[in-house]
Amino acid sequence: MRRVTVPDPVLLSVDKPARYIGEELNAVYKDPDKTPVRVAFCYPDVYEVGMSHLGLQLLYGMFNSMDDVYCERVFAPWPDMEEQLRARQIPLYTLETFSPVKDMDFLAFTLQYEMSFTNILNVLDLSGIPIYSKDRTDDDPLVIAGGPTASNPEPMAPFIDFFYIGEGEVCYEEIFRRYKAHKEAGGHRRDFLAKILDLGPIYVPAFYDVEYEDHPAVGAEYTPAIRSFKPNRPDAPIEIRKDITDDLNTSFYPVRPVVPNLQSVFDRAVMEIFRGCVHGCRFCQAGQVYKPVRYRTKDMVLKTSEEILKNTGYDEISFTSLSTDDYPWLGELMTEFHQKHPHVAISLPSLRVDAFSLDLMEKLAEGKKTGITFAAEAGSQRLRDVINKGITEEDILRGCRLAFSGGWDRVKLYFMLGLPTETDEDIFGIAHLGYEIVDVWRKTDLDKRSRDVSVTVSTSFFVPKPFSAFQWAPQVSSEQYTAKQTYLSGLITNRKIRYNWHDSYLSTLEGVIARGDRRVADLIYTAWKKGCRFDAWSDYYREDLWKKALEECHIELQYYNYRERPYDEILPWDMINYGVTKRWLQREYERAKQGLPTIDCGKACSGCGMMAFARAGLCFEERRGSDES
Repeated sequence: MRRVTVPDPVLLSVDKPARYIGEELNAVYKDPDKTPVRVAFCYPDVYEVGMSHLGLQLLYGMFNSMDDVYCERVFAPWPDMEEQLRARQIPLYTLETFSPVKDMDFLAFTLQYEMSFTNILNVLDLSGIPIYSKDRTDDDPLVIAGGPTASNPEPMAPFIDFFYIGEGEVCYEEIFRRYKAHKEAGGHRRDFLAKILDLGPIYVPAFYDVEYEDHPAVGAEYTPAIRSFKPNRPDAPIEIRKDITDDLNTSFYPVRPVVPNLQSVFDRAVMEIFRGCVHGCRFCQAGQVYKPVRYRTKDMVLKTSEEILKNTGYDEISFTSLSTDDYPWLGELMTEFHQKHPHVAISLPSLRVDAFSLDLMEKLAEGKKTGITFAAEAGSQRLRDVINKGITEEDILRGCRLAFSGGWDRVKLYFMLGLPTETDEDIFGIAHLGYEIVDVWRKTDLDKRSRDVSVTVSTSFFVPKPFSAFQWAPQVSSEQYTAKQTYLSGLITNRKIRYNWHDSYLSTLEGVIARGDRRVADLIYTAWKKGCRFDAWSDYYREDLWKKALEECHIELQYYNYRERPYDEILPWDMINYGVTKRWLQREYERAKQGLPTIDCGKACSGCGMMAFARAGLCFEERRGSDES
């Protein structure tokens, strides 16, 4: 086994050297020479961000529970460390054994955000691995990518050997078993890729060809649309079907997560209580790709949480999901947890304001008050109906009233600007709602409320995403985003209301990549070559370099972002099957244009298509109930 030596002067010269030394509590150590399959798992961002990610902890623990597999971690080095690695010609290495990443059998990336893609190319380059899949040999690791942003794999297709579509608990053990046999037989990398095509959730971009029209698509000025997308070998499936975990109670969960050497972004224990979402928010990609809803039982959550706390020493735990207050046993869970762990604070992300209750507030108050966050998304009822948010202004004010009565003094509300059909009146509604919330605080009994209040209004810019009802919708331009932001900022003058916003052009770039085809890979590569790194970080984001890359690569924003895509156009992600049908998404888009809400699937089936796809979860339970009646 080769081992990378990192001289002390390197670590002493960089910010936060603890990012690069390993040796954390609960890190896994095996003998690499006695482990046939070695995996480097990379979260393509800085250490503190990656160590907060549940998916990394889950797959790291699951892979290492397999006897023949050794999974180690690697993160995108901060620019000061990159400079040292390049100057001293030190290859990027894993944190557990300081092995060169290039010596691994697999390099696995999780794709969580489009603006981290340049970091992926940088990790490959720092590891000495050819950037393009076509240039790799049997001496290079197989490069895998998965995660929610892999729902449209095409912008990264030239760089990735294969994508894993769906939930990782299902097929990886079989992938590694086949790889071990393949490796022992001395097989070649391309032959191995062919051997895993039958597993279902595997997409090998090299086995598919894309052709483009000779003339512009409808609404575009220059860029021709996709003419065809076809396999170039008979065993490559026409459709890549996501895989899902049937039973979360029996699937792997990391009870000994690695505790980082320095404070991470979310410095607490994490317990996923269920997966999926019953609400059909039309802007939301995650709500569709993580269907169907599957719950962990209360007893399993309590038992697992206790093990995690015992093995980590955390004094705060997050019960997490896409919509935590939809968990059927949430009240009982919090009561029993507080009885056993009275000094451990509970965090509940993704609260729906319409489900915020006096009982829930009192249970949250038993722990440390960490602030209340509600996702209102839109400022008017009309626009909330368009996006199918399913909450009213009264729901929002009632939730805040309860919070203030319980002694909370910080409320944060998330909104989006640039949603389809948005008007100035909808934007005005955001500011109006902020003022109404302050007024609710003023009217709360003096003996119950805090002495002061802080209301944070935070806006992000709407970016249409694949597998959402708005995947055909035009995206607002950067200039329009800025105008909307300026208008809203001018409306908020109360010192008790703070307004936060995102960069507008960054959202434009996110939109290009989110719905891009393989031609967008040239943009990502060119931006990286120009020096783009850590594009989600304001200190390192270089808008000027991205604009130059867009111009050089002839990427037309009119084509990728600003036009409404016709229903008969081939979308770059059409070969992926997440269970939700294209016909249903089209129907939801049309209902959005009419301002018609759709009932959530916890109450009735709206026919999204998941019923025919799912083997487990809410869809399965509904089908079984109807069969028995």
